[in-house]
Amino acid sequence: MIDEQRLIQSFFKMVQIPSESGEEAEFINYLKGRFQTELKATCTIDSYGNLIAKIPGKSCSDCPTILFGAHADTVKPGKGIQPILENGIIRSQGDTILGGDDKAGIAELLEAILTAEVHPPLEIVVTREEEIGLVGARHVDVTQLQARKGFLLDSSNLDEVVIGGPSYMNIDIEITGKAAHAGMEPEKGISAIKVASYAIAMLRDGRIDPETTSNIGVIRGGEIRNGVPEKVTIMAECRSLNHEKCLKESQKIKETFEAVGKISGAKVNIKLDLETKASMIPSDAEVVRIAKKAIESVNLTPKVFPIVGGTDASIYNEKGIETVVLGVGVQAEHSKEEYIPVEEMKKAVLILHAIFKECCSSSGRRG
Repeated sequence: MIDEQRLIQSFFKMVQIPSESGEEAEFINYLKGRFQTELKATCTIDSYGNLIAKIPGKSCSDCPTILFGAHADTVKPGKGIQPILENGIIRSQGDTILGGDDKAGIAELLEAILTAEVHPPLEIVVTREEEIGLVGARHVDVTQLQARKGFLLDSSNLDEVVIGGPSYMNIDIEITGKAAHAGMEPEKGISAIKVASYAIAMLRDGRIDPETTSNIGVIRGGEIRNGVPEKVTIMAECRSLNHEKCLKESQKIKETFEAVGKISGAKVNIKLDLETKASMIPSDAEVVRIAKKAIESVNLTPKVFPIVGGTDASIYNEKGIETVVLGVGVQAEHSKEEYIPVEEMKKAVLILHAIFKECCSSSGRRG
């Protein structure tokens, strides 16, 4: 039986431990202690700081091991979070995010394991630096894991089953023009800001097509008001559920900046870094079937689809662990308006219970 107060208290405690990307050590160590004490887990922290917890099965020891993934880090502002519960809804006081992305998923998983009648052997991986590029998941050594199927707790709505993610290209651009006094001899300068502006104006951005997006996220340039700016750096990205489209659109961005730089006499250096490659699980895969059945058990109609957002599931799938993404009930994540209803958290726990039972019964049917 779900202990509602324990679930709420666990979540409150988790979000009050700051863990902005790159600063997750305190929270990881907190989870390690709880998993060891309450779940009798064998825990390790890998060389990158990711937490890996292994838990024997309960009345299901002969079943295949199943991965459950989540991430420890939050976006900013994530320090000094003060959660409040009003009318069944948990929010922050408003000066910070809540941190339900992804600590709601971790709290729900902990409660689910504590209250489950049965569950398969589990491997829980809680990664670092997910929010800044799935960095922690990239460093997970999956050869140390037995699981080859898994569930990532890192989406919003409880009826969602995410079966695919995009190719995701990081695009870093450095433009070097020529500095000059803006009043005395501007004609001797080459404005890196102007070069960047011309190139950006020529690009397509936003929604390119139903499965492809691109974005200029950061521009930094210039140092003084009265100087022709010599340097500009730009952080951009391109994503697509079609790998070739991602490569093609990224190359267009690169060629556009290079062409404008050449015409203007500026030097342009561009680095393309493919973060993830598009992957898609078959809609009839076993993990999808199990997820759908579990969602239906709480009277929801499952929706199965890919997303253009990046999750650790893309890394796990690329590394050979077939993984779907499930919702945890949090809404308005990455904002100070973030919230989660307690009833959604309890329903998420029930979905996890159903997944545990189905994994065990599926193993029995195969045997």
